Amino acid sequence: EKNLKLEEKITMLQQQNEELRARIEQNTVITRQLSEENANLQEYVEKEVEEKKKLSRTNEELLWKLQEGEAVSPVKIPPTSSTSFYRCSSGNSSPAKVRTLRR
Repeated sequence: EKNLKLEEKITMLQQQNEELRARIEQNTVITRQLSEENANLQEYVEKEVEEKKKLSRTNEELLWKLQEGEAVSPVKIPPTSSTSFYRCSSGNSSPAKVRTLRR
């Protein structure tokens, strides 16, 4: 009778062992998928940061050209208000005050 109980316990432990191995395998697959997704997202973020830097440089260059053009160009543009309000492209919902340049 003692042997019978021990054999039942062995069978139960073997089943638990198999279930745990299956869970480990499943977790390994999920971990691999999440790692790949994380790497892809990191690459996407890096590309977005580079694009933002490029746009910032382009913006600075255009502002510089605009300011240089004002110093040289005799063309007059009808006056507009001296300030305009724009939304920040960074997602900030508060308006940013920007000085409008006159020619």
